[in-house]
Amino acid sequence: MNRVKGKVGLVTGGAMGIGEACARLFASEGAAVAISDVNVEQGSALAEQINCGGGAAVFIEHDVSEESAWRRAIEKTLAKFGRLDIVVNNAGLGIGGDVEHATLDEWRRLMRVNLDGVFLGTKYGVQTLKRFGGGSIVNLSSIEGLVGDPNLAAYNSSKGGVRLLTKSAALYCAKAGYKIRVNSVHPGYIWTPMVEHYLREAGDVEAGRKQLDALHPVGHVGEPNDIAYGVLYLASDESKFMTGAELVIDGGYTAQ
Repeated sequence: MNRVKGKVGLVTGGAMGIGEACARLFASEGAAVAISDVNVEQGSALAEQINCGGGAAVFIEHDVSEESAWRRAIEKTLAKFGRLDIVVNNAGLGIGGDVEHATLDEWRRLMRVNLDGVFLGTKYGVQTLKRFGGGSIVNLSSIEGLVGDPNLAAYNSSKGGVRLLTKSAALYCAKAGYKIRVNSVHPGYIWTPMVEHYLREAGDVEAGRKQLDALHPVGHVGEPNDIAYGVLYLASDESKFMTGAELVIDGGYTAQ
C-alpha cells in the first residue's frame, strides 16, 4: 500500500483497458489521478467511482494528438491537485494493415495518437515535472515496438518510435539534471476493448482470442492489471535507478 502516496499522476487513455487499470491502481496506492481520455462518459464514471471509494481523481477530456489540449490537461491537473509527479502516456490506436495496402490516411491517423501524442506528453511532462523537482514518465510501447508483424506496418512503426523517443528523452533529462526518469513498457497482447474490437473487425472474437493465447508461451493473453503493476513500479520511487529502460511484460512472447 501507499507505493505512490502523495504523488499526482496523469494517465492518458485512462477511461478503459490498461489506462483504467493504471488509474485504479494508482489511486489504491495513494496517488491522486487525472484521468484523460476522449471517452467522456466512461472517464467521468471512473473518476466518480475512485472518488466515491475514498481516492482522489478528476476526469479531463483530452485528445492527445492536439498540442493545445495537452496544455489544458496539464493546467487542469495543476489547478485540481497543485502538482504533477507522474505522466503515463497510454492512449493509443490499433490499426492493422501491411505496408503495401495500408493507406497514408490510416498511417497519419495512427501516428497522430500513438507517436505525436507520446511526444507531446513527454515534452509537456518534462516541462511540468521539472518544476516540482522531478518525477517519472512512463510511455506505453508494445511488443510490436520490439519485433515486427507483417500486418502491422504503421503500428510497428509508431511503437518502435515510442521506444527510441523514450530513450532519447531519458538521456536528455538525466544529462540536464532534471531528476526525471523516462521508461517504456512493452505489453504482449492484453485483453482490452481495443484488442477485442480488432478481433471483432477480423471476424471471430472467440477464435481470434484462442489464436492470440497460443502466441504466448504462458498459454494466454494478459490482463490490464498485469501491465498496471509494471507501470506502478516505474512510477514509484522503487525504480529510482531505472531510466531509458524497456519493461517487457509479454507472457514470454518476445523470448521465442
